[in-house]
Amino acid sequence: MKILLDENIDVRFKNYFPEIHEVFTVRDMVWNGIKNGQLLLLLKENNFEAWIVVDKNIPYQQNIEKIPCLVIVVDVYRNTLNHLLPLLPKVLIVLNNQATEKIVLVQ
Repeated sequence: MKILLDENIDVRFKNYFPEIHEVFTVRDMVWNGIKNGQLLLLLKENNFEAWIVVDKNIPYQQNIEKIPCLVIVVDVYRNTLNHLLPLLPKVLIVLNNQATEKIVLVQ
């Protein structure tokens, strides 16, 4: 599965995904500073299947019908690798189960 980690997620997080997933950061794609609306278009154009974010407002800021891929909202106290890693098993379950919802909250 082709996955994009949002700009606010620790870039080292991508190193902990199994090799079956192709994980990129916004920095890898040179998309730093791009707003969510434009980013959604880029996700679609580049065939991303999942976007992992920490912004819990995404469901309220974007038209869910126009979201081109699965969005996983990771609910962490602090956006550091130490806080993200315990949630990785739950993120992988969502990715492996092909969630039917467009937006899934992982806490």
